[in-house]
Amino acid sequence: MSAATAAGPGLARLIARDVARAYAGGGWAWPVAFFLLATALFPFAIGPDAALLGRVGGGVVWTAALLAALLPVERLVAPDLEAGVLDQLAVRGASMTAVAAAKAVAHWLGFAPPLMLAAVAAAGLLDLSADTLWRLELGLLLGTPGLAALSVAAGALVAGLRGAGAVAGLVTLPLAVPVLIFGAGALADGGAGAFKLLAAASLMLAAGAPVAAGAAVRAGMG
Repeated sequence: MSAATAAGPGLARLIARDVARAYAGGGWAWPVAFFLLATALFPFAIGPDAALLGRVGGGVVWTAALLAALLPVERLVAPDLEAGVLDQLAVRGASMTAVAAAKAVAHWLGFAPPLMLAAVAAAGLLDLSADTLWRLELGLLLGTPGLAALSVAAGALVAGLRGAGAVAGLVTLPLAVPVLIFGAGALADGGAGAFKLLAAASLMLAAGAPVAAGAAVRAGMG
């Protein structure tokens, strides 16, 4: 059995552990609470104009979703890097790119499903129609994998830095702009093209971010 094959169960256990930690430790609750708080406060800022809320609410939800994905960024990579977990996986032959991809999967499973459920409440707060809510849920399903991978890459890049959360935001926000634009654009009537662009942007992040994260982890271990 090759070292890479032997590392497979280790990656599966890593995913299972991170997902279990997110749900058992209540880690999923903070992104969801932040998401709902951000969407709840927005109507107070612009007033009770239902038409205006309907027009801009989708963009608000997508911005809140990005920030919610980034909320646990300091806990995604740094603790395992400091505890030597990633060194053990490397000794077993695991690629750090594969480890980063596994962490992205675990992060998505830990925050995206609760976030999609919370989006139903957010749609009510922002007075979004049922059709817009359906488009929003489909968009989140397509776009959140890219946001999860980008969050892991940001976590790897800032691991060990003071004020890592703020630095991660500065690194991540420009790269997440296409997902936000296409996600909000997909909420409009005839947004089929935006869905395709959203899926493409998310796929690029999901494929490219683990490579960047793996390089950052190797640099941190070296």
